[in-house]
Amino acid sequence: MGTAITTTKLTQALEWAYEKAMDGIPGTGSAKEFAEEYRRNNSTPMSAANSLIRWQNTKAGTSGFVTGLGGVITLPVAIPANVASVLYVQLRMISAIAYLGGHDPKDDRVKAMVFTCLAGNAAKDILKDVGIVVVNKVAMNSIKKISGETIKRINQAVGFRLVTKFGSTGVINLGKAVPILGGLISAGFDSFTTNTVGNVARDIFIDSKATFDAKAQA
Repeated sequence: MGTAITTTKLTQALEWAYEKAMDGIPGTGSAKEFAEEYRRNNSTPMSAANSLIRWQNTKAGTSGFVTGLGGVITLPVAIPANVASVLYVQLRMISAIAYLGGHDPKDDRVKAMVFTCLAGNAAKDILKDVGIVVVNKVAMNSIKKISGETIKRINQAVGFRLVTKFGSTGVINLGKAVPILGGLISAGFDSFTTNTVGNVARDIFIDSKATFDAKAQA
């Protein structure tokens, strides 16, 4: 019973993991610092995002990758530790990609888009249902026009999708629903899911024609 994942528990876990992704935890930098690593070594947001995603895929099957996360598994919510860990790792990756695309994940509108990416291939359907179409990327102006009511609808849809995927057993189904980087669910881990979530974030946040400002890279 204690491992059953409800919408309320998932919402609390998402908020907690997002805060950790923004601020960083011992042993890992913040999402912004993560993005800056790739910005320095790439000439375009697209190449930086692709490099970041490839790195995540490489690490996806590395046993023990999450063991250095420390407090990430001490979640003050009744939700399995591996769920908390994967939410943190995935939200940090997606937020870093958003930063690379020139977005501010601390903005509630961008934050809702970041959460949407966790739904993988269902993300674009969720956005389409609230009137947001992803073509090349979601235009900055479109994100700025997102209302508080739309944010609520997006978050409800994402929560429903994730709870449905996790199911009542959570721990078992999580390996099929959302990727985890490390040894907590290393057996049978499918790195394809990491690639999917990363690619969805790239499609939503990155303009394929954009380049980095030379001054910003200096």
